[in-house]
Amino acid sequence: METLGDKQRRFARMFALLLHWFHAHGYEVTFPPENLPHKKNSLHFLGLAKDVNLFIGGRYMKTTEAHRPSGEFWESLGGTWGGRFDDGNHYSLEHNGVK
Repeated sequence: METLGDKQRRFARMFALLLHWFHAHGYEVTFPPENLPHKKNSLHFLGLAKDVNLFIGGRYMKTTEAHRPSGEFWESLGGTWGGRFDDGNHYSLEHNGVK
């Protein structure tokens, strides 16, 4: 059984691949401040989720649809993409049934 620490290390490796994917496809990214409010029991608090601000040609893309290609790539790695539940910039790794 995979421990929380195992999942955190896997999430970090997966996220490195996602960052590489973004840059290889001409996207720029930043990260929202970590002090933004998240739901209780959010995977952000466990180090298993990250939100991404996406830029294309210097323009901020805030729609879920803009994240679809990267979200589908993230899912191919085994992650959960928030675009499936109206949170397109959310990339996570499921833990104890929480996405």
